[in-house]
Amino acid sequence: MASKNRIPSKPLPAPLKRTLDILIFIVALYGFLLSIQTISCTLKSFQDFATFLLSLTDNPLIGLFIGIFVTAIIQSSSATTSLVVCLVAAGTLTPGHAIPIVMGANIGTTVTNLMVSLFHISRKEEFFRAFPVATVHDMFNQLSVIIFLPIEIFFHPLEKVSGFMAKGFSGIGGFKFLSPLKFIVDPVANLVKEGIGALTKLAISNPAHARAADTVSIILTLLVALVVLFFGLKFMVDGMRKVVGSKTEVFVDRYLFGGPIRAFLLALVITSVIQSSSVTTSFVVPLAGAGLVTLEQVFPYTLGANIGTTVTAILASLVTGEPIAIQVAFAHMLFNISGTILWYPLRIVPISLARWLGKMVAWKRWTAIVYVVVIFFLIPLGLILLLRR
Repeated sequence: MASKNRIPSKPLPAPLKRTLDILIFIVALYGFLLSIQTISCTLKSFQDFATFLLSLTDNPLIGLFIGIFVTAIIQSSSATTSLVVCLVAAGTLTPGHAIPIVMGANIGTTVTNLMVSLFHISRKEEFFRAFPVATVHDMFNQLSVIIFLPIEIFFHPLEKVSGFMAKGFSGIGGFKFLSPLKFIVDPVANLVKEGIGALTKLAISNPAHARAADTVSIILTLLVALVVLFFGLKFMVDGMRKVVGSKTEVFVDRYLFGGPIRAFLLALVITSVIQSSSVTTSFVVPLAGAGLVTLEQVFPYTLGANIGTTVTAILASLVTGEPIAIQVAFAHMLFNISGTILWYPLRIVPISLARWLGKMVAWKRWTAIVYVVVIFFLIPLGLILLLRR
């Protein structure tokens, strides 16, 4: 009887509902960016270890695998290349040793996309669409290294051309650009990291267990970031559908991926400004999982992000004012531009490889996790140890 007398709830007015949907999408997007930045910020705790590893390189192959491994650990090619630039400026590395490292960093940075795609692993169709989009960046960079590393080892074109370019920039310094992403997200990411660290140290107050407390703090921070990443992705995709409505695909096609040049320039500008290719490229993975973008649409976008990410190392090198540091940053840019010039006309190759790998892991989805662990951690670390003997 009470149920019959219940007053039906009135639906929210359309303008208010749309405003609410927009707010949910913005909050979810911020949560997504925050989680990526928190993971990167937390893993940079290994920066001293990364610097030590980078200084060990004494042949091009070791440099390549150190670049992959270090970047996979600290989750930022910008951080790796900036470290390399600083080591070159300090005289610890030569440009010839540094160039293979930045090539490896290009491969290592793609692990973030793959980790984001794994959040679709429980839904086969979504995962089948998301994983190839996540791995096409990896395929492009691996193919570029296969072609250009042997050429660089024997003929040194990147080292020579970048050395010539760097001469015009020697003595320039003091220029620094603040990423708006860091301004918006970094304070909260640091607050989360420091808050969890403080609570962990409070719980493990024994000074003898200080190292264990630091380890627990890192693990807890990563877990919190992963949870935020999961919910951020979910609400971001759902929110975009609600905000744009039934014309979601039209919106994406017209304003974000309206042709390869627009997609390329969009990613180039965004990555140059926020100084993070990982964020730029991982953003489209959930869109692909939702069926809003295709692999062919994402490929030029990925190439734009790949070139845009070189801006960070160039800025870092200009701050040092050292010609050899500027040379390494320009070599990174030339390598990425060369890869784009080569593989965009031959885009069927990286796209086909990414799609083939997507089909392989779609049948046995656990192999995607194996792929990430083996390609980005076990093989590089194993070959580093083997080649160092």
